[in-house]
Amino acid sequence: MQVSSAGFLESVDQNFRHAMSFLDLPAGLAERIIQCNSTYTVRFGVRLRGRMYSFIGWRSVHSEHCEPVKGGIRYAYNADAEEVEALAALMTLKCSLVDVPFGGSKGALKIDPREWTPQELERITRRFTQELNKRGLIGPGVNVPAPDIGTGEREMAWMMDEFRRANPTDVVNARACVTGKPLSKGGIAGRTEATGRGVQFAIQSYLRDTRTQGLDGRRDLNGAAVTVQGFGNVGYHAAKFLSEEDGARVTVVAERDGYVANPEGVSIEALKQHQIRTGSVLGFEGANSFAGDMTGIEQRCDVLIPAAMENTIHADNAERIKAHLIVEAANGPVTFEADKILRSCGITILPDLYVNAGGVVASYFEWVKNLTHIPFGLMERRRRERRNQTIAAALERMTGKEFPADIRDEFLEGGAEIDLVRSGLEDVMRSTWVRIGDLIEKQPELGDYRTTAYVASIRQIAEAYEAIGI
Repeated sequence: MQVSSAGFLESVDQNFRHAMSFLDLPAGLAERIIQCNSTYTVRFGVRLRGRMYSFIGWRSVHSEHCEPVKGGIRYAYNADAEEVEALAALMTLKCSLVDVPFGGSKGALKIDPREWTPQELERITRRFTQELNKRGLIGPGVNVPAPDIGTGEREMAWMMDEFRRANPTDVVNARACVTGKPLSKGGIAGRTEATGRGVQFAIQSYLRDTRTQGLDGRRDLNGAAVTVQGFGNVGYHAAKFLSEEDGARVTVVAERDGYVANPEGVSIEALKQHQIRTGSVLGFEGANSFAGDMTGIEQRCDVLIPAAMENTIHADNAERIKAHLIVEAANGPVTFEADKILRSCGITILPDLYVNAGGVVASYFEWVKNLTHIPFGLMERRRRERRNQTIAAALERMTGKEFPADIRDEFLEGGAEIDLVRSGLEDVMRSTWVRIGDLIEKQPELGDYRTTAYVASIRQIAEAYEAIGI
């Protein structure tokens, strides 16, 4: 049984209020922080296939304590206003936790993108952008969308182009009206992989912290069994990095139509190519397929990564989860009630506020790049290369030996944009984990990492409100 979006909003609200019980905020400020500032509903028509089709979409602004506000836009047939408000609230908390200068927002269009051709989706997206622009819900200094479920670089390029058409005098900063764009349209290297890469950095940060339980006492992922639920952008990249770089065995990949399993580990890149060819993970030769079986997340594993939709783990299935560690790569995949059940079973949960933040961190980098009009590394790359060449030459002279050939090129490289983006993302994820770890060590009564992350975020938001006199 999947919990409704209304249940999702209620679950986020319950997490808010539980965290508030550990904070001593001025009267009325708690409600101001919890409440969503505004949710706009837009209805518009597009003439397609010889007739007029009507569409409905939403853009919710949760908090403007810091501007512009930031948050993705998803295309989903089951989207609604309650889901959008819940996601906007999580964006506010997420941005505060990782300390990027955005308030929280989110948007959605009620549509199944698989039912429309690319040309039709472009016309629909452009009309949606026009409606958002009329209401001041898109712009580099006010509200900056990004991709989410059902959208990607293509949709962001269409939105940016439509915004530029509607605002012909805003030539200088127009590209910063959205993030997650293609590189050719002002995007940044590493943005597509960023959320999945952030998942990897989050797990590494947790395992390296000797104050934590680790993975059943272990401090690395080598040989660990990992289940990934959701094989879209986030799930694919997380699985790829964990298996190829950290030695994990991805033993189960679950999707909406069933799951595939191989106890020796699934070849992630081969599975992705199979999914691209067939439209499904089922039928992959390198694993056993379980069509129509939604129990993939219930298979025994060391690490469970829900990377699809909210409310995946709820009160009805929480007791059947057999993982040591749950890493929330999706927004809100564990309900408030399920969280209590899982923790009573001794399962550690790394919360979405932290784990899922890689996308908005890379979006921040892209936004800064667009506003400064300087590619990352442009001013420093060659200087770093010359410095490294000097160091290598000095070491060779001092030791009388040649610099090791297998690492020479990497050492001398000045750093491409993607290297700098990954470095910046890793720094943010590691420093944020230190913030969470330090706080729960100082206040052990907080009890779990989700509550700790909420408290850290809310405390910073409260300070921002108080600083501006609210």
